[in-house]
Amino acid sequence: MEKSVVQASTDWDGTPHWEKEPEVAQKYITYIDPAVQSMAKELLSGVAAQRITPHGVSFWTRTGRIVAVQEGGSRVFFFLKLSIGDDGKGMMHGEYESMKALHETLPDLVPQPIAWGTYETDPDIHFFICTFCDMKEGLCSLDEFPKLVVALHEKGVSPTGKLGFPVTTYQGLLPQDPTWCDTWEECFSRNIDIYFEHELRAQGPDEEIAELRDTIMTREGNAGTDRATNVPKIFDACSWYAHNEFEMAPWSPARQKMDKTYVDAYLKHFPKAEPEEDFDGRNALYALRFNLCSSGLYPGNLNYRNVVRMDMRELVDRYPESFEEWQKRQTIPSLTRAKM
Repeated sequence: MEKSVVQASTDWDGTPHWEKEPEVAQKYITYIDPAVQSMAKELLSGVAAQRITPHGVSFWTRTGRIVAVQEGGSRVFFFLKLSIGDDGKGMMHGEYESMKALHETLPDLVPQPIAWGTYETDPDIHFFICTFCDMKEGLCSLDEFPKLVVALHEKGVSPTGKLGFPVTTYQGLLPQDPTWCDTWEECFSRNIDIYFEHELRAQGPDEEIAELRDTIMTREGNAGTDRATNVPKIFDACSWYAHNEFEMAPWSPARQKMDKTYVDAYLKHFPKAEPEEDFDGRNALYALRFNLCSSGLYPGNLNYRNVVRMDMRELVDRYPESFEEWQKRQTIPSLTRAKM
């Protein structure tokens, strides 16, 4: 990827991101667009949407709950998410395809995706619909959630045998590279490079991070428990056929409530990949990709950049030898476990 000189964003005024309004205006969640209504009738055998109310909190989208009526008169509920612009359209498409792949692999793990599309009343507003799950507050079960993730990794095999995904998916506002790759090294390198660039555009140049990047390079809030079934659910998916251990990257940072205890619980059901002694190092590298994304999402807020800096220092200290020196003593083949 071609590197360019950029300046740090000055958009951040110190307001926490969770206190800012999404770019999608509130008015779009106060009525049911004809495109949403027609898809409900077409895809759900005559279901008629009656009303919509705001529901949930999202940093970059507007979300709501739709109350609908089936032909027999019983009520059903759906979750609606709205985004804006070309990137917003890609976000809704990517989430639909992600949730579809997850639901086809392990239906109990995610709400059922229904459709995605564009508002008839405003072609700049895009939507994603799925079944509504009333989620409990608090973390998922430490016993049940890791088991479900393991089941997903065991069943969710790439349809091409390669690593990547059929469409572009987004972490927050930031796109991932879906290109199919033959090896995990190529797939991960492409994606972490993209997130270095996202972070650079958001925060501006940093000499130390640039040097550490050159050395390294010669990634809980989206899970909950269904109140009705008591089964853990994943939502806001940005799927990717990848090395299964990459899933645990968000469980490593100290700021996460879903912490290392979930990693330990996962490993009771799914062993560490070889070489086992590099598990912590791999996890640190995957967490770096996750933290780069966090920094790239909040221009001007340097808290996450400082976390990225510490991650990179730790990796360089952990693996001081060059790639060529390391490669000479390797006997274990490439990590190619293409799991969702």
